[in-house]
Amino acid sequence: MRKIHCPAILIKPNFSAQLSIMYPKYRIAALFLLFISLFFVKVVNAQSELAPWGNIMGIRQQGQLFDFQTSLNVVAKGGSNTSSTAKEAQRPHYVRDGNKQIVTTNIDSLYFKETVTDEAEGKITVNVKVNAKKDTAVDGVYFCISLPDKDYGSGELNLERLASGSLMTNGFSISSHHRVFNIAFDKPAAVIMKNDTGKAGNKLFFVALTLQGIHKEDSLQNTFTIKVSGDIDKSPVNIAVNTAVRGRPFDGLGGNFRLQNPKYDPQVIDYCLDNLRVAWGRVEMPWRFWQPQENMSPADSSNQAKPVINAMLMAQRLGKKGIPLILSAWFPPTWAITGKFNFRPVNGVWGNPLNPDKMQEIYKSITDYILYLKNHYGVEVSLFSFNESDLGINVRVTAKEHDELIKGLGAYFVSHGLKTKMLLGDNSDATTYKFIYPALNDSAALPYIGAISFHSWRGWDTETLQKWADAAKQINVSLIVGEGSIDAQAWGYPQIFQEPTYALQEINLYTRLLNICQPLTILQWQLTSDYSPLIGGGIFGNNEPLHPGQRFWNLKQLASTPGHLFAMPIISSASDVSCAALGDNNKGIYTLHLVNNGTTRKVTLTGLPANLKRMHLYVTNQTANMQETPISKPADGTITFEMNATSYYTLTVSK
Repeated sequence: MRKIHCPAILIKPNFSAQLSIMYPKYRIAALFLLFISLFFVKVVNAQSELAPWGNIMGIRQQGQLFDFQTSLNVVAKGGSNTSSTAKEAQRPHYVRDGNKQIVTTNIDSLYFKETVTDEAEGKITVNVKVNAKKDTAVDGVYFCISLPDKDYGSGELNLERLASGSLMTNGFSISSHHRVFNIAFDKPAAVIMKNDTGKAGNKLFFVALTLQGIHKEDSLQNTFTIKVSGDIDKSPVNIAVNTAVRGRPFDGLGGNFRLQNPKYDPQVIDYCLDNLRVAWGRVEMPWRFWQPQENMSPADSSNQAKPVINAMLMAQRLGKKGIPLILSAWFPPTWAITGKFNFRPVNGVWGNPLNPDKMQEIYKSITDYILYLKNHYGVEVSLFSFNESDLGINVRVTAKEHDELIKGLGAYFVSHGLKTKMLLGDNSDATTYKFIYPALNDSAALPYIGAISFHSWRGWDTETLQKWADAAKQINVSLIVGEGSIDAQAWGYPQIFQEPTYALQEINLYTRLLNICQPLTILQWQLTSDYSPLIGGGIFGNNEPLHPGQRFWNLKQLASTPGHLFAMPIISSASDVSCAALGDNNKGIYTLHLVNNGTTRKVTLTGLPANLKRMHLYVTNQTANMQETPISKPADGTITFEMNATSYYTLTVSK
């Protein structure tokens, strides 16, 4: 995993470009101590969607998202650049206190506290405070609002200036035929309006907190009341399955079991293995502890460090359950790399290259570990990878070097009687797909590739995800999501794990991955105390009794999918209802996963065989934990039921 060092995002002053900087996640043990002061409270009917870095993503009414986006912007002196709050661009802290969500963050020497309060349906207040830690020359500090062109492009703007020729106003509203957005300021403020010249073409409003420089110890603040209203789309949803087309198999949900916290990991691992069907596991090879010195014998048990023994025991525990294993290496020993060992990025570059003069020794060290696991712990490793080597977490290689590693290490495995194959990729996210292309198109590498893997932290658009599905199809191997989740930095603001918004976004992504990528498995990061799907037990300073949250119930519901079903085409008439279908025509078993990102509505499902008799419908949301809900018997192969707002449904049917 990766710990993030985050300078501000830079955007040209015309705001035509939306830039994102990809920063690595790197996790070290005992980070929970950083958060011991956090207090944990129950989530109460959240309706504002606030990203933990401070950007409001919209307001829900009856479950439907009225989307817009806010950010905090600092315009540099001369207007050459603007720094904005964004995902992985700062190091924010997030907490919830009843109906308030509070984000504290900073852009350089300006420290922000943003408090978002749910006031009533469709109404929130946003209090923004800014404190300067030193004199700062700026052209302005703004609360920025971006309204989507699809909803407000033809809208009518109502903005009353306080004086002729003045930029000052107490607020504004914009109305279209189906949406109304209204914002009122507690204090009069200047407003600058722009049209985003980028692809989205959104309307941008910059509400000034100041239009001049700020001196050390200066404080600024304003409170904004935002109201949204409009049509709620309650139209029925039609979902169609095509069982005549059989895609790739899905073994089920998997999990990462990289051990980092000996105090808190065991309770989470025990709970997850006792309460989830885990289809695949991924464990660490603690390489730097396995053979810290080149001339030592790592197989000598008297030399083995505790992290090595614990990692092998973890692999053995999963192996005894019949769970196939991926073995991944993070930190290499110093003798195996070039340059000074980098725990942190140097000039924005992560990790170290392998020493090209030590490749045979490297192959032997890794192979010895896998053989030791096999001979002393009875564990067969299915697949091996260097974790996120496209980025350097913590071995860094080029795409061509990755190709050569697959051929060299893969052949070494074969020569020593191992069935272990190499993972192609195991990339840091989906966006770096070009990294796999040299090996993908190298016929000499293909015999050693057991599967293709990427991590789901970024790159969720359909076009990008489809490239991974196409790659797996090209060489006829399985696709694996080696690390599944949605926010690599979430360990830094762990209360977000309890937010229904986070849980819904995570399972929505998994459902889309099932439909688009057809993976063999999605391995949750992690089924340990790191990014834990459980709440309490002392994790992140929360001393409630250990218990499952909404994220865990989502995972359990997904994990309930019977093993070895095949992906099948499925389409939804509603853009805010994601769906995936899995089935086996010979067995007469089908499982459908549906995520309703909108309001309550009726669903009509067609395409399943008419002779199916057994049906079970489960729902997980803010108030239901994989709760079975009644469903009427199908009529002529058509199934109808009502789907609650912002909920995850799983339908299982069989003969």
